[in-house]
Amino acid sequence: MNDPLPILYERGLLTDLDLHFARFMNRLAGAGSPLPPGEGLGMRVALELAAALASHATGQGDICVNLRQWARRWTVMAGEAPAFTPPSIGDWLGILRASPVVGRPGVRQPLILDRRGRLYLYRYWEYEHRLAENLSRRAGEPVATVDEARLRADLDRLFPRHPQLTGPDWQKVAAAVAALKRICIISGGPGTGKTSTVLKILALLTGQTDGRPLRIALAAPTGKAAARLQEAIRAAKPTLGLEPERLAQIPEEASTLHRLLGARPDSVYFRHDRDNPLPVDVLVVDEVSMVGLALMTKTVDALPPTARLILLGDKDQLASVEAGAVLGDLCFGGGRFSPEFRARLATLTGEALPRGRITPPPLADAIVLLRHSYRFSAASGIGALARAVNSGKGAAAVALLTGSLREDIAWRTLTDPAELPEQLAKSVGEGFAPYLRAVREGAGPTTVFELFSQFRVLSALRAGPFGVEALNGWCEAALRDQGLIQTRRDWYLGRPVMIVRNDYNLRLFNGDIGITLPDPDDPERTRVFFLGSDGALRSFAPARLPEHETVYAMTVHKSQGSEFDRIVMVMPTESSPVLSRELVYTALTRARQRAAFHGLPAVLAGAVERRLRRSSGLRDRLWVEPRVGIG
Repeated sequence: MNDPLPILYERGLLTDLDLHFARFMNRLAGAGSPLPPGEGLGMRVALELAAALASHATGQGDICVNLRQWARRWTVMAGEAPAFTPPSIGDWLGILRASPVVGRPGVRQPLILDRRGRLYLYRYWEYEHRLAENLSRRAGEPVATVDEARLRADLDRLFPRHPQLTGPDWQKVAAAVAALKRICIISGGPGTGKTSTVLKILALLTGQTDGRPLRIALAAPTGKAAARLQEAIRAAKPTLGLEPERLAQIPEEASTLHRLLGARPDSVYFRHDRDNPLPVDVLVVDEVSMVGLALMTKTVDALPPTARLILLGDKDQLASVEAGAVLGDLCFGGGRFSPEFRARLATLTGEALPRGRITPPPLADAIVLLRHSYRFSAASGIGALARAVNSGKGAAAVALLTGSLREDIAWRTLTDPAELPEQLAKSVGEGFAPYLRAVREGAGPTTVFELFSQFRVLSALRAGPFGVEALNGWCEAALRDQGLIQTRRDWYLGRPVMIVRNDYNLRLFNGDIGITLPDPDDPERTRVFFLGSDGALRSFAPARLPEHETVYAMTVHKSQGSEFDRIVMVMPTESSPVLSRELVYTALTRARQRAAFHGLPAVLAGAVERRLRRSSGLRDRLWVEPRVGIG
C-alpha cells in the first residue's frame, strides 16, 4: 500500500513542516506494527496521516481537522483510481484513540481527538476550550448593580429615534445589552454605526459607576484599525453632551492588542495574562473579525473577572489570517434573545423586539446584530451588491455589476492580463493624482496620508499576473507615463511602501504604511514617514526600513481595518481557493463611495457562491453543547 504523505505532498496538500511534524509524532509514539493486510492503514501511516493533516489545518486557518469530512472529501478528490485507499473512518479513529500521543478532550497529549472526529494540536484545543468557557461564564454572570432608571434616561437621550428607522433601533438595544452584561458582541456591516454606538455605550457606563472613574481601554488587532477607532472616538466625543468628569473617562487613544497586552519579542506570551490582568474596567476591541483564536483567548484571559468586554466587528468579513474564524463562530446563534432578557430590554429601550428562543445558550443574550446602514441608502449600488454577496447570490451579484446604471459600482470584463495596464491607467491616475500633486507641492505628511487613503487597488492574490506584485508594477508605470512620479531612483518622492516584516526595535510592524517625502532637514534627501495610531509622525531613512514593498495595490486581507473613498478590485480570470464570498464582500465594503471590479462574470459568481468554512469546535461549544449536554 502506498504511503499517502508523499502523494499529498506532491499535490501541494502538505508542507515540509507537516511532514516533519508527522514523522516526529510517529517517533514519539514509538513505531507501531502495521495492521494485517486488508485491514486498512498501518498504525504508523494512520497516525502520520492524521498528524500531518492536523498540522496543515492550522496553517490554513483551521483550528482542527475534521477527519470524517476529510475522508469523504478525499474520496471525491481521488476519483475512480485513487493513489491510495483512505482508511475506513471507524478503523482510523480507533487506531488514533489507541495511540499514546492522542488524547481525549481534557487529557494533555500532543494531539486531541474529540467524539465528533475532530483532531487538534493540543495548544489549539486548549485555546478553544478556554475561550468558550470564559465567554460562556461571562455571558451568564449578571452585572451586580445597574441603575435602570438612569440607564433608561440615558438611553433615551443618547439614542433619539432616527427618521430612517422602520424597525427596532438596534444601536440602542446594543447599548442596553452592554450595560446589563459583562460581555457584548456587536456585529454590523459598513455604515451601521458600530463605532458611534460604542462611544455612546461608554457614555452610558460612566453614568453607572459608584463615583469611581471607569478605567477604559480601546484596542484593535492592527495599527490601522486602532487609528481608525481613535479618530472616530475623538471626532464624535464632543457631541455627547456629557458632564466634564464623565467625558474625561472616555479615552481618546487606542492601541493594538499586542501593545495593550504587552507583547514580548520572540515569544507567544504577553506581560498581561490571567495572573497579571489588565488594569481595566471596560475593554473595547474593534475589527474582531481580524482576531485569531489564540489572540482572542489571551485577550479574554487577561481581563479581570468583573471587567466588561465589548467586541465590535463585521461577522461577514474575511476571517483572521491566523487560525480561527472567531467572530463568525461567536455570532452564529445571535439575533434572538431569551424571553426574560428580551422583556427586560424592551422595558429599558421601548423597542419592539422579535421573540427569542425558549432556552438559548447564555451567549445569545450578549449578541446584537446591527441591521440598518446609515451610509448606503436603498438606492445604493454598494449596499445592494453587499446584500447579494452575503446571500451567496452569484448571478444576482453579477447582474448588479454588469447591468447596473448606479454610479457607485462599476464592472470591466477582463479576459487577459495584457488588458490590465490599459484598463487600470485612467482610474489609477485619477485615484492617486491628488496625493502625488500634494507631494509635489510640498504638502505636509498628514495631508499626504489623508489624500493617499482616498483610493486603493485591491487583489485576492500576491503573485501571478493578477497579484499585487504585478499590479504595483503596472500602477507605477501608469503614474510615470502620466508624469505623476519620477522613477529614475528607487526612493522617488511619493513612493508608498508597506512593511511586511516586524521590527520591534524600530516599532514598525507588518501592515504599517509609509510614504516617501523630502527630509525636512535636507530636502535633497528622502525619508519615509509613518503615521502612528496615536496620530504621531515618525520618519526613517529608507536604508533602515525592515522588509517592505510598494503599495499602490494591496491584498484584500491587508486592506482589512482600512476604508477608502474608492477601490478597484482586480479578479483573476480563473477560479482559486482564495476566492470566496467573504473576500468579495470585504473588498467591496472597503469602499465608502465607489467600487469597480475587473474580471470575468463566471469567476465572480463562483466566488460569491463559495463560502469560507474553517474547521472549528468553537461554534459547537458555544451554541450546540450547552443545549444538548455534550461534555
